[in-house]
Amino acid sequence: MADETSRWGFETRAIHAGQEPDPRTGSVIVPIYATSTFAQDGVGGVREGGYEYSRSANPTRTALEQALAALEGGKHGLAFASGLAASDVALRSMTRPGDHVILGNDAYGGTFRLLDKVLTQWGVEYTSVDLSDLTATRAALRPTTKVIWSETPTNPLLGIADIAALAAVAAEGGAKLVIDNTFATPYLQSPLGLGADVVLHSTTKYLGGHSDVVGGALITSDDDLRDKFAFLRNAAGAVPSPFDAWLVLRGAKTLALRMERHSDNAERIVEALLNHPKVTKVYYPGLPEHPGHEVAAKQMRRFGGMVSFSVAGGEEAALAVAARTKLFILAESLGGIESLIEHPGKMTHASTTGSPLQIAGDILRLSVGIEDGTDLVNDLLKALD
Repeated sequence: MADETSRWGFETRAIHAGQEPDPRTGSVIVPIYATSTFAQDGVGGVREGGYEYSRSANPTRTALEQALAALEGGKHGLAFASGLAASDVALRSMTRPGDHVILGNDAYGGTFRLLDKVLTQWGVEYTSVDLSDLTATRAALRPTTKVIWSETPTNPLLGIADIAALAAVAAEGGAKLVIDNTFATPYLQSPLGLGADVVLHSTTKYLGGHSDVVGGALITSDDDLRDKFAFLRNAAGAVPSPFDAWLVLRGAKTLALRMERHSDNAERIVEALLNHPKVTKVYYPGLPEHPGHEVAAKQMRRFGGMVSFSVAGGEEAALAVAARTKLFILAESLGGIESLIEHPGKMTHASTTGSPLQIAGDILRLSVGIEDGTDLVNDLLKALD
């Protein structure tokens, strides 16, 4: 089945990988196995699948993990209770006290907080670097560097890193390359195929797609890393419930269709913002003038549904725009069917204040949904005007 799955198109994998009809009832949708434990036929006599306790494994979660692995072109998928739970397990599995991590200088505030406020207390060191600058990245390598952690596109400035080139730098330094693929999704970008060792997702976002679930995932083809991740996940217990796994599995089925609409609408929003006198800069890798455009065009199918922009008049003006939208809901998170607007400096990235990763106060971030594109453009223009 694994070999056959690899030959399927993306949309087919999203609907069928790991999701065969239930052998007992014929249900075409994977059941929600809402159980904490499984009967054994004698001590140690676990039944088909080897299930014994749902923290260790659950059939609904297994189906999701197989689907995620297939979508990312990886060998192993592991689901978690949140994206940060996945990040925590990845970092603690790959580092020890005294080790060093290279982090992009534009990164999700939660990842920065995890490294800066939690793992440093455990003795892990980190350096923030512009990962689009390979010379600077290479210069940041130390003998103790174990991980290069990159988002591409980045959150919230939509910076682009060359995954294949970063993979080469990581290999030179004996480090592992982790790509947070949350913004791009496996539909738009395949980091493992470009040399990354691990792909991370907040499945809360585009994979779940409906703003009704919190989850995370790690995907890798490295057997040793998979074993380390699985051991720590089981030992620490940061697992999703069967229902949460089912919700992400359901959302992933329509990922391809949604990402096309997200991208269509984002392109219309970008076009409208570029011509507006109250917008001083638009951050979107689909723009030819974007410094990472050529790399993004090479490694991405399309440029996605995330857009950031700077508002003339500074932070006060930006906050006023965010307060005036009607269809763009003022809220954290991203990747759902509905459009969201947020002020990163005071919301998702508040933890970076005072650090090299601090976000300017005039910047707003949009998660462009799948509503009518004309309605979204009009809503944003009214808020700006």
